[in-house]
Amino acid sequence: MSGRYLSLTERDREEMLATIGVGSIDELFADIPESVRFGRELALEPALSEPELVAHLDELAASNVPAGAELSFLGAGVYDHYVPAIVDAILARGELLTAYTPYQPEMSQGVLQAIFEYQTAICELTGMDVSNASGYDGTTVAADACYVAKHATGRSTVVLAETLNPQVRQVVKTYAPGFGLDVVEVPHRDGTIDPDELRQVADAPACVIFQQPNFFGCLEPAPDLAAVANDAGALAVAHVDPVSLGVLEAPGTYGCAIAIGEGQAAGNFPSFGGPHYGFIAARSEYIRRMPGRIVGETVDAAGERGYVLTLQTREQHIRREKATSNITTNQTLLALAGLVHFSWLGPQGLRELGETCLALGQYAKERLRGAGFELVFPDETTFKEFAVRVGRSGADVIAKARERGVHPGYALGRDYSGLDDALLVCVTEKRTPAEIDRLAETLAEVAGP
Repeated sequence: MSGRYLSLTERDREEMLATIGVGSIDELFADIPESVRFGRELALEPALSEPELVAHLDELAASNVPAGAELSFLGAGVYDHYVPAIVDAILARGELLTAYTPYQPEMSQGVLQAIFEYQTAICELTGMDVSNASGYDGTTVAADACYVAKHATGRSTVVLAETLNPQVRQVVKTYAPGFGLDVVEVPHRDGTIDPDELRQVADAPACVIFQQPNFFGCLEPAPDLAAVANDAGALAVAHVDPVSLGVLEAPGTYGCAIAIGEGQAAGNFPSFGGPHYGFIAARSEYIRRMPGRIVGETVDAAGERGYVLTLQTREQHIRREKATSNITTNQTLLALAGLVHFSWLGPQGLRELGETCLALGQYAKERLRGAGFELVFPDETTFKEFAVRVGRSGADVIAKARERGVHPGYALGRDYSGLDDALLVCVTEKRTPAEIDRLAETLAEVAGP
């Protein structure tokens, strides 16, 4: 069987068998009783030749539609932002593209410094003191934050805003039994969380997690929500879009203990849903509870600046009962893409990017209202996403619009009752006013308010 996958000739096999003093491959299995042997070929289809395999993979790939193949207003956690060419140019460098975990600092200064700079950028963006080397994605870092909060407070209840990304909420609920946590959800009122209602359910929780901007694209009263959490002795955790932090306040400035999020919007293509990278940053008192790894700066024997893996809470590195993470690696390459993008933008560029999303989002709302469509939350300020009613099944409208080459958004009825006729429309800096006009025209054709 090995000959079908490895470029070994019969002569290669004979030489290897002779070297170890065995006459045939069957002799290697002589000690295995016949009663436990499989005894037949695996029920698999015949192997494909290389040209056949490539053709088959092409056929499978054709069932997907890349963002550039249709006019896309789809967001809901994964966004079609512009990725500058310099990102792939840097990532393609061999010392970064193929680098593994930098256990040997004397051999890994480049990768270690890249991680250190990434951590610094995340701290600057979020207003926090410490960031880890990255997480798997924006969902698992939420579960990590819950575990940090449990150990920091000694409490076992976590409160989730209903306006938090549904996938984030689901992952937290999946992890909760293993962490010994109870999950309480706070319903939204007209698109955002009411701080007074949060106060009523926040009965000594370990943490309160809310999203800013939230899943509907609305801006939450984040400082008030953080204040409620702090008054209850809980950790306030903000799930944020890094691209929004050029125009919105950093979580660390309005009382949050931890900032988390999905980093895909910075430097990474949608990639059909992944892989991406998550980020988690916190105040310094939680540094020893942070999941994954943290790279620190030091000096070598010659007094020169250097970088090392400073803290690791991974269970294979420390006592299991003390570990706060089972992350076996981190998304360094994808996180580096985010760092390159942020560096390319700079503070002013990030601000301009956010302002562009705000302006285009406002234009899209006005254009759709002008076409006769009703905003679901008309009184709320939004960033780059907003919810709009299309008068009939959102899923049906999406299907009909896509026949015209336009993906109009995300069907909110998948996750929220009473919103079967609503779409979550996303407008990034890649969309133009003319494309937004086309969206309005297409929706008018297929939905017709």
